[in-house]
Amino acid sequence: MRAIPVASVALLGAAALSACVPAGAVGSNTFGFTVSPATVAPGGEVTLGVGRTAAGCHGRVTVTSPVFDTVTIPRHESSATVRVDRDARRGAVYRVTFACRDRTGTADLTIAGGSHHPSDEPWHSKGVHAGEGGSVAGFDLKQIGLGAALVAGAVGTAYHLMRRRSGEDGA
Repeated sequence: MRAIPVASVALLGAAALSACVPAGAVGSNTFGFTVSPATVAPGGEVTLGVGRTAAGCHGRVTVTSPVFDTVTIPRHESSATVRVDRDARRGAVYRVTFACRDRTGTADLTIAGGSHHPSDEPWHSKGVHAGEGGSVAGFDLKQIGLGAALVAGAVGTAYHLMRRRSGEDGA
C-alpha cells in the first residue's frame, strides 16, 4: 500500500525537476550542429561540430558568425576549431549559423565577461583561472532559485506525506 504514495511523490519530484530545464536545453538541434564551449572569452577557441549521422549533414558545412571568420568543415570531417575575435563584446550572445546544402541550423555563442587582457600577445594558461566562465555562466539566478525552491518543496512534501502515513499506521 505504500507504493502508491511513494510513486506519486516520485512523479511530483520528476515533474518539478523537468520544469527547471531551460527551453534551449531541449534537443531541438536535429542536424547535430554544436558550438563547444558555449561560453568563451574574447580571443578564445571554440570547436564547431556537425553530426554525421543518418539525420545529420553529409556534405560540406559553412559556418558563419560576426565574431570569427567564415569556416568550412569538409564533408569527411565532423568538426573545426576557430578563434573568436579579441574585440568581441563581453557578455554578448552571438548567433553561429551552419549551412549544409539545403539545411540550415543555428547555435548561440556567449562571450564571457571578466578581466581584460590588453596584450596582443597570445595568452597562455599556467593553471586554473577562476571566474572566467565558471559553472553558472549564462544562467539566471532567478531560475536557479526557482529550481531549488521546487526541488525543496518536492522533498518537503515527500517527507511530510511519509511521516503522516507512518503516523496513521502506528495508531
